[in-house]
Amino acid sequence: MIFFFGHEQQTIFAVSSHKDLDTFTTEKLTWLFGNQPKIDLEQIDGKFVGPRAAMVTPWSTNAVEITQNMGITGIERIEQYFALNQDDKIDPMLSQEFNGLNQHIFKLDITPETPPPPAPPTPP
Repeated sequence: MIFFFGHEQQTIFAVSSHKDLDTFTTEKLTWLFGNQPKIDLEQIDGKFVGPRAAMVTPWSTNAVEITQNMGITGIERIEQYFALNQDDKIDPMLSQEFNGLNQHIFKLDITPETPPPPAPPTPP
């Protein structure tokens, strides 16, 4: 499940966990994110920019490791999303525009392409 922390008009922290967050864990994460409160919604409306689902960022890896050092278990991924203004430009190689944040932002629905057949051998 993905839990959201932050402010819907600014920065959102998306926390993927394979178990529910208890009160103590929620308090720890709120503190870790600079006292950004938990948002009790499964989906957040608005336009946001953040990392592509296929690209776990180094920031995420470090954030998850910090939670482990804090004694929090079950966190799989944490990513940061920023509210997107109309004039903002994004780097499409690193970031993606999201029309709302939901429980599927980390899921990949990509079917691998079939590789082409090998080239016929060239005669000697």
